[in-house]
This record gives sequence, structure tokens and C-alpha cells, in this order.
Amino acid sequence: MRDGGRIAASIEILTDIETRHRPARLALKGWGEASRFAGSKDRAWISGLVLDVLRRRRSLGWRMGEAAPRAGALAALHFDWGWPLDRIAAACEGEHGPGALSLEELAALETPRSLSEASPAVRGDYPDWLDASFERAFGEARAEEGAALAERAPVDLRINTLKTDPVRALKALTPLHAETVEMLPTALRIAAPDPAERAGSVETIPAFSKGWFEVQDLGSQIAASVAGEIKGKQVLDLCAGGGGKTLALAAAMANTGQIYAYDSEARRLADTIRRADRAGVRNLQIRSPVNPDPLAGLEGRMEVVFIDAPCSGSGSWRRHPDTKWRLSEETLARRMADQDAVLDMGATFAKAGGRLIYVTCSVLPQENEDRVAAFLARNGAYRARPASADPALTQYLTPQGYLRLSPRTSATDGFFVAVLERASDPKA
Repeated sequence: MRDGGRIAASIEILTDIETRHRPARLALKGWGEASRFAGSKDRAWISGLVLDVLRRRRSLGWRMGEAAPRAGALAALHFDWGWPLDRIAAACEGEHGPGALSLEELAALETPRSLSEASPAVRGDYPDWLDASFERAFGEARAEEGAALAERAPVDLRINTLKTDPVRALKALTPLHAETVEMLPTALRIAAPDPAERAGSVETIPAFSKGWFEVQDLGSQIAASVAGEIKGKQVLDLCAGGGGKTLALAAAMANTGQIYAYDSEARRLADTIRRADRAGVRNLQIRSPVNPDPLAGLEGRMEVVFIDAPCSGSGSWRRHPDTKWRLSEETLARRMADQDAVLDMGATFAKAGGRLIYVTCSVLPQENEDRVAAFLARNGAYRARPASADPALTQYLTPQGYLRLSPRTSATDGFFVAVLERASDPKA
């Protein structure tokens, strides 16, 4: 495909997402299935532009003075991809292009409105109704934090120490230019590709099929590491999902003790079983909701209950930028109710002296500090303790001792981690 056709396709997909409120993944998939003529490089280019527009929809619209998909695509090409105006104009006028630039579009591209005059929500590319939440979390830096959540994300990998070691894993990933990460010795990172380029596929590396490493954001890996020394312990992953943190916990346990994985949706656990087998996990028990009373017998026995709670996903906006525009106050309220329920549920499984590790991939205080405060008010047997004593992580602790990660501060997705300890004396 020529540039003009790629731009036109991107605008078509963005329009589909906006008018039909479709997830970007489904809109891109639908276009690809209907456009068999497009090659893999074309699809990667179009996907890259669509997602970049969604990442910065508000700031791009502000600079153009118009929020339409076409304006966003043109602005992303010029301001983010660095295309000169003559290249954009030629592509738009060319074969299969979206049509010649108007005088208004040329003027906006040549002399855009200054972002310094925009509100923090526009500069940070998040909805206005979330501004109070961002101010609570980040204060005067909220626009910068939002802008960091609108950047392209790298590919992070967790080295599976059940199968290999950091030196061998790094060597195996040489073709993808992976690098070590200071915060965790078992983490590797592949930098985000240039906007129009297709990222290298980790699955093509033979060692991936052997279970040497898993794709997992560094923030997620850090959240799992907060469990600390868990070899030989009894651990329950209460919201296991696809199993990313389950596998990280299992590797830390070195196939000792027992880890139980449960999720309220059985279909999510199917992937956990497959991945655990590839990773060489031998101490995992799947507790599926298809069985009656699937968690029976675990009450009051767990030394660690890991709760990766359902949340807004605001911390993963770099990877799923369309979700921030679909998030509503009603959806957030439902997630908060889910979080209260799963915390109360988790509390029934921790033994005296055991810990709840509450995790969200959210930057919103309503899902984080507020939920922990509400839980502690309901459950006098628990107290908060500092989430980490690791010098590499203590700089990210809040005054209350919770761990808060973000793309701007820790170069990870946004994560929140609280460690809640049950009193050793059940009557305390």
C-alpha cells in the first residue's frame, strides 16, 4: 500500500472506533479481515498510527483545533512521526489518499495551538472527569504523568528461573536487542520500535517455546516480587486471569510449597494451565469455578493471598489507549465494588500472620488507597505494612507505605501495591 492508502485506512478505522464505540483491537482486526490486500507491514503501520492517535487524542485535537479522526491522524504524522507538510500533502492527494489538505488543516499544521495554554487533562491526554483523581495521585505533575501514559511502551520480559538464568536468556534474545533492567535481575526489556515499524516477535525466538521467558510488564513483575521470600509457602493467587503473576510467583517459589490459582471466570484459567506446563511449574493447583466450592479447604491456611484485582486498567493506557476514552464513572464504580468484594473474600483465606497483597494496574486513588482504607476500616485484624524494603523500590513508596509505579517515575506501567498483614493473634 502507498502512504495515502495507509492514511485513509487509519482514518477509516479511527472513525469506526469513535462512531461505533468499538475496542481498537476489534476495529483493526475487522479492517484487516476485509482488506486482504494489505501486507503485514501495512497492517503494522496502520495499527501504529491508529494507536498513536488514540494515545494523544485530546492534545492532537487541541493543536489542530478539531477533534475529528482525520485531524488526529494528520497531527500524529506531523507532530509525533515527524513527517514534513509536503510529504503529508502529497500522500493525502495521491492514489487512494484521504483527499487534499484544506487551508484550515495546513494552517493548523503550520501554526498549531500551544499546549501550554491547555488544561492539565488536555496536556495529559485523559478525560476531564478524571482530573480530580489525577490531581490526588500526582498533584501538579498530573499532566506530565498523563503524557507519560500516552507514550509507546517497550516489551518487557520475565526470565523464568525454573528453566534458565539471566545470562543465557539475554544471549537468546540478542536478535531482538534485549537489555537488562536495574530494578529486577530477572527482567529484560526490548525498546519500543519506531512509530511506523513492526516490533520483533518474541515468539519467534526458539527459547520462548522452551519456556525461558514470558512477556510481562516490569511493573507487573515488581508487583509479584513484593511477595518476597515465598519458597515452601502456601500461596493463593485469587484473581489469576491468564496466569502472568501466577507463573512469576511459582518461579519465585522454585517449585516448592504450593500455589493455588483461582479466577471467577474459568475460561481465563485455560491459558494458565498451558503456560504453566511450558514454564515447568510443578507446584500449581488450579481451582476452577466450574467446580462446586472450588476454594474449600483453603480458609485460614494461606501465608500469602495475592489479589490482582479487577480494575480500570488506567495504568496500562500506553498499551491499550482506547480504554481510557471508554472508561466511565459507572464502570469505575463497578470496579470499586468488585475490589471491595475480592478484598473481603481474600481476607478469609489468610492465616494468622499471613499477608494480603493487593495489586491494581491503576493510577486512580479510588481503586487504590481508598479501597485499602475502606478494607482496613471493615477488617480490624489487618494492618498495612510497607510494601517493600528493597532499596531499588523504596523510592516509589507513598507516605502510607504503598508502592506506586508509573511510566514517568519508574518507566513501567502504572501499578499500585499494598501489603496487608493479618495479626498473629486472631483476637488482636
